Amino acid sequence: MSNNLIANRYEVFQHIGQGGMADVFLAVDTILNRQVAVKILRSELCTDAVSVLRFEREAQAATALSHPNIVEIYDVGDYKGHHYIVMEYVSGKSLKQVIQQRGALLTEEAIDIMKQLTGATAEAHRRGIIHRDIKPQNVIVKSDGSIKMLDFGIALAKGSMQLTQANNVMGSVHYLAPELAKGESASPQSDIYALGIVLYEMLTGDVPFKAEQAVQVALMQMHNEMPDVRSINPDIPQSVANIVIRATAKNPDQRYSSCNEMLEALRVCLRPEKRNEKKLNLTDSAAFVRAASTESIRQKEQTRMQNVDPDLARTGIRNTVAPKKHVAPLERTGSGRFVKPARIAQKETPVKEERKSSVRSAVQRKQKVQPLFVILVILLGLLVISGVYFALNASGILNPTANTIVVPDLVGHTLTEARAICTDNSLVLDTSTVEYMLTENIEKGQIISVTPSAGEEVEKGTRISVAVSSGIGVTVEDYRNRNINDVIRELSQYTYLKVTTREESSFAIKAGDVIRQELLEPGMMFNPNTVSEIVLVYSGYPEVTIPEDIDGMSVEEASAILESMGVEVFSSTLDTTGLSEEEIANLHTGVVIRSDPVAGSVYTQKEDNYVVLYYY
Repeated sequence: MSNNLIANRYEVFQHIGQGGMADVFLAVDTILNRQVAVKILRSELCTDAVSVLRFEREAQAATALSHPNIVEIYDVGDYKGHHYIVMEYVSGKSLKQVIQQRGALLTEEAIDIMKQLTGATAEAHRRGIIHRDIKPQNVIVKSDGSIKMLDFGIALAKGSMQLTQANNVMGSVHYLAPELAKGESASPQSDIYALGIVLYEMLTGDVPFKAEQAVQVALMQMHNEMPDVRSINPDIPQSVANIVIRATAKNPDQRYSSCNEMLEALRVCLRPEKRNEKKLNLTDSAAFVRAASTESIRQKEQTRMQNVDPDLARTGIRNTVAPKKHVAPLERTGSGRFVKPARIAQKETPVKEERKSSVRSAVQRKQKVQPLFVILVILLGLLVISGVYFALNASGILNPTANTIVVPDLVGHTLTEARAICTDNSLVLDTSTVEYMLTENIEKGQIISVTPSAGEEVEKGTRISVAVSSGIGVTVEDYRNRNINDVIRELSQYTYLKVTTREESSFAIKAGDVIRQELLEPGMMFNPNTVSEIVLVYSGYPEVTIPEDIDGMSVEEASAILESMGVEVFSSTLDTTGLSEEEIANLHTGVVIRSDPVAGSVYTQKEDNYVVLYYY
């Protein structure tokens, strides 16, 4: 279809992708002179009512959405029996490609992408649309780090007909919520489950469940426990891991109630006070209540058993009333009244006997303390002698040769390890003067040099200075005399590198080539995991005026004139469908009917620009 003009407007010239139902082509909107993506339903599916309905539903669903992270739909139509959707062309890689090429993403980068994706899904849910096929393949990552959500081909709009056939599961099984695998209806929580799997994949570099057959993966989604992302990468904060745990809960009721709630959790999960929160434990509510009730009964049982009479306990009979103190019975007087009986006075110990007992106790205590005091005095004396000996020995007075030590090799160790090694060798690691620098091959946090050098003999107590790797850096190349677009594409692999371009006039440098680079000069290093910036100054493109007399010229002659001016030319035949035989017979063939941009307009020739000449 590379030479077809669809609907007399969209010039298709390159196949760029395909899905389960359609092919995607890169095209040019000849009216607005912009690149677009055209999705065309495959010919063999054009007669299948369900496939056509799904294709139309995608257009309707996406057209109803307006969000910076959802691809924009421009036009929908049917041309010569081919159903098509014209949409925004997004240059970039799919999130799946990014993960396959780089493995696990940085936690901060994964959270940033997930916030955009969750926000887009929240907007779809607000409009009553459930995506049902959220996966990295349907997310495009642009060079600036922003994302676009694609493919609402199996989206379910509120109130619309369910298109899933019996015993058939829609969506990608690796991101399929357990309830969908069971054949239950889709809900916002099933999209949230898929978002949780996508976050897991970004953090670990792979999906949690894999098997040779799709049905095996579906069973794992239903029954297997979700792996802990921190078991794969312990550096991931628990607050981030908790988002995965909650979003991928087997029970939909235990997931986030909405994408907005999940989005709020993503916004705060990297705050310092959140990083060390406790691991989320999604205990079943009913089981928790039963366990709490059982514990309450057990505690009450223990309380009652504390009041059981020992004699009754042996017989198995419980006495639930605490035993009372014995009370003497009342005595009856001659008048018939009851009175309390007279107390019987207890015999008191004579004072003299108490004094004798006190004297004996004091003597006994004195006899016990005396040996203990002697032992303490001896131990204290030994401690003083030992302290004096070690002080003299450390000062070198007793052993002058023991006051120096050889500096150990600390290269490759972390600061924590180096501090322990220095302490063991009577040295002091100076952490106030640590120098951090990028390296070519030494991981972040490892020591790369030591002063004084390893092997050098120094006095004990000497302070040791170290330089530590701040990460593996990228050496900046010399981009001069290279095409600006090629350089931008090459640097787009570094997510945190900001590329700024500036145009200057130059007769010595070819148009579009880099004249010089600023901020990051050749040979310098930058950290690809932190924000950096480079300025590329390039030679400006020439501006020309399209000749006003090219209309009516032969296509060959007009093309030659424009090409001699440095203009890239693209010719396109006009569609004669709808013209009568008489009109066709009177057509001037092979001559320029019109051009885009039109004759007489000012045109700037860049790599991705061209002038289109239309003819019959």
